[in-house]
Amino acid sequence: MRFLRTEEQREFARALDGMLGASGVPAAARAWAAGEHKPGRALWARIARAGVFGLAVPERHAGAGLLPVELTVAFVELGRHAVPGPVVETVASAAFLDRLGEAGAAGAAAAGEWLPRIAAGDAVLSLAAGAPYALDADAADAVLVVEGDTVRRTDAHGPVQPSLDPARRLSRPLGGTVLARGPEVSAAAAHARDLARLATAAQSLGLGRALLAATVAHVKQRTQFAVPLGSFQAVKHRLADALLALELAEPLVYAAALAVAAGARSAGREVAAAKAAAGEAGYVTARTALQLHGAVGYTEELDLSLWIRKARPLRDAWGTPTECRARVLAG
Repeated sequence: MRFLRTEEQREFARALDGMLGASGVPAAARAWAAGEHKPGRALWARIARAGVFGLAVPERHAGAGLLPVELTVAFVELGRHAVPGPVVETVASAAFLDRLGEAGAAGAAAAGEWLPRIAAGDAVLSLAAGAPYALDADAADAVLVVEGDTVRRTDAHGPVQPSLDPARRLSRPLGGTVLARGPEVSAAAAHARDLARLATAAQSLGLGRALLAATVAHVKQRTQFAVPLGSFQAVKHRLADALLALELAEPLVYAAALAVAAGARSAGREVAAAKAAAGEAGYVTARTALQLHGAVGYTEELDLSLWIRKARPLRDAWGTPTECRARVLAG
């Protein structure tokens, strides 16, 4: 099993990093939080042109095929730049529709309608699977709601609820049309949940890396008692703890991606382990960043807040650490 990224994967990451760095993501995230989706949809289109959403769509629907490792590489970069919107939910919807399409005519029709649009960046989907709220239903072209062995499609939703991360807009999906019923729905939802957990773990890992880099740069230039803040042993220990958590989580995330790619029976457990580790690592790093930036870390005007406020929601999205550890122990 090879954990090192290939040169092609590293180049893909560098290209995404450069593209996102030049795309004004903080401004798009602030607009998204205010309910203005135009900058975010423009960013979405650029991400789609880079091929990110096609990594969750099979070739027969104009995608690149389900490539979990490359998808993980991409979502680390999306997390590193705090990209707003239901990016995880859209790729999870693609995985759900693809698996459902293999099981019957109703699912095949929905897959044929939505998967090419997802790959092209023309469709934003949200997915609520066993949860009362859907992420960014107000911005999505459709919401897929899975309840037991039934899935329905809706574009109606209740009022937006407050979230710790203002760019994560939650609302209850309402009504809708039943797309399919049966055990194949539950199986497709389980597959989609694993992919959502993997993508969220990758986001948490990228988020943590960005926060650690910003905090290290800050403590090098901020002085106290006429010496850099980073020279104090207590500060070094906090940063070392954050780095260690991220370093331990990274191989778990890529091992889980390899397990999903191979269709391994252990994939669900490995994804859950990666999600728990990466979510906790991102959250630990966010707390460290907040403490070491001091009072300035609390200000909404500072772009750092866009990253800090994502850490806790990402830790708990698609499975809290407790739920993920229970999945690991269940075997």
